[in-house]
Amino acid sequence: MSRREAGVVVFAWRRSPKVEVLLLHRSHVGTECDGDWAWTTPGGGLEAGEPPREAAERELREETGLSLPCVVLDSPVAAAQKGIEVSVFAAEVPPDARVTLSVEHDRYEWVRPAELARCLPDWVREVYDEALGVLGLA
Repeated sequence: MSRREAGVVVFAWRRSPKVEVLLLHRSHVGTECDGDWAWTTPGGGLEAGEPPREAAERELREETGLSLPCVVLDSPVAAAQKGIEVSVFAAEVPPDARVTLSVEHDRYEWVRPAELARCLPDWVREVYDEALGVLGLA
């Protein structure tokens, strides 16, 4: 039996005063790219033996400079993905928090939920839509 790749997604959001979600643009795709995986929330792979919650908090800190607790969210869409095991977390970001990007990303934007449509592939956006619903932010 082959082992599935394991990763985490961190749905970082704030009220400022309306609900906004933090999206990061991956630097390796080029500054003008808007295709698959160009815009995502923080996240990444688990290190050997690392529990998913620790990975979520580490990825959030490494990619944005934000040290926040992450709360696990149930995601049937993430669970249905073949070949990858994705754990979904949420982190509420204080409105005045400062984002400091790692070299993995060239820019970030705080976007309204309707703007999550730019996140591709489609199942990734569906995970974000689920998170909005679970958190009562939709």
